[in-house]
Amino acid sequence: RVRRLYPPRDDAQPLYVQEQGAVLGKSGENLKVTKGKELLLEAHLIDVSQVVLCGAVQATAPAMHLCLSRDIPIVHLSMGHWFYGVSAGLGLRNAFDRAAQFKRAQDPAFCLELAKAFVWAKGQNQRTLLRRNGEGVPSLALDEMATTLKHIETAKDLQELLGLEGLLARHYFMNFPSMIRPRESMDFTFDMSGRNRRPPKDPVNACLSFVYALLVKECTVALLANGLEPHWGFFHQPRHGRPALSLDLMEEFRPVVADSAVLSAINTGMVGRGSFETNGVAWSLNANGRKAIIKAFELRMDQLITHPVFEYRISWRRALQLQAQLLVRVLRGELPSYQGMVTR
Repeated sequence: RVRRLYPPRDDAQPLYVQEQGAVLGKSGENLKVTKGKELLLEAHLIDVSQVVLCGAVQATAPAMHLCLSRDIPIVHLSMGHWFYGVSAGLGLRNAFDRAAQFKRAQDPAFCLELAKAFVWAKGQNQRTLLRRNGEGVPSLALDEMATTLKHIETAKDLQELLGLEGLLARHYFMNFPSMIRPRESMDFTFDMSGRNRRPPKDPVNACLSFVYALLVKECTVALLANGLEPHWGFFHQPRHGRPALSLDLMEEFRPVVADSAVLSAINTGMVGRGSFETNGVAWSLNANGRKAIIKAFELRMDQLITHPVFEYRISWRRALQLQAQLLVRVLRGELPSYQGMVTR
C-alpha cells in the first residue's frame, strides 16, 4: 500500500515575461518588469512560483539573487519553443536521491520496467482522450491501441518499447483532427496531417510544439525541486543538452495537459488565423498566439482532478509534483514500481 502524500497547497503562479527588450528587476520584496522607463508589471514575490523569460528578456543581478535565495526558479525559453534551461538556487537537496537515480539507471531491467510505466500511462491517456473527445474515430483504431497497450508489458527491450510507443502515437495523431471542433466563426481551417516538427508545418503542430516546451520546463522544475537530475533518464536515454528525465516524466501528462490545452485553445477560439505567422512551409505562433496558448496551458494546470492512487482532489500542477515525489520513492526502493497518472 502506498503511503499517502499530501502536497502542500501553493497558490503562487508562474510569471511569464514575453515583451522583447523587457528587463526583470526588483523593488524590495517585489519583482518588476520594465521596458525603458515604462513599468509593465509588478508582482509580489510571495505570489510567484517561477519566472519564465521568453526570448530577448534580461534579468538584473539583484532580481536573480532574490529569486534564487527564495528557491524561485528562473526558466529560459526562446521565442519559439526551445527550452534552454533553468536557473535555480541551492535549496534543499538530498544527494542520496541522485545517487539512487544514477545507480538505478545502470540496471537495464529497472530502466525497462520504469519506461514501460511511462509509455503505458501516456498511451492509455491518449486512447482515453481520443475515445472521449474524438468524433467519428474508427473503432479499429481504438481497438489496435488497446492491443498495443497490452503488448507493452511483454516488451523485451527499450527498442521494442519505442516501436510500441510509435504505433500508439501514429493512431493517436492520425485521429487527432477528430477532436478539433470547426466553428462557423473560424477564419481558417486547422488542418493537420500527423505530428511534425522542426519546423511545424501547420498551426496545430505549432501549438503542440510550444505547449510541449512549457510542459517540459514544468517537469524540469518539479524534478529539481525533488533533488533529481533532469538530464539522466530511463526511457529517454541521456544525450548532450536533452533533459531526458524531464521527457520521461512528461510522457503521461502530454495528452491530459498539453494536448488538452491546445484543443481547448483551438475549440474555444482563443487562437485563430491572427495568432500565427508562416512562410508558406513553417508555422509559428506570434506574440498574441503565445499569450493565448500560455493562458490555456495555465488554466489546464490549475484544473482539479481526482488522483487515481490517493483519491483526493488535486490540480494538474500539484499532480505533476506528486508524480515526481513518487518517482523519488521508487528510485530509493521504498515503492516496488511506479504508477503513472492516468484518467478514467
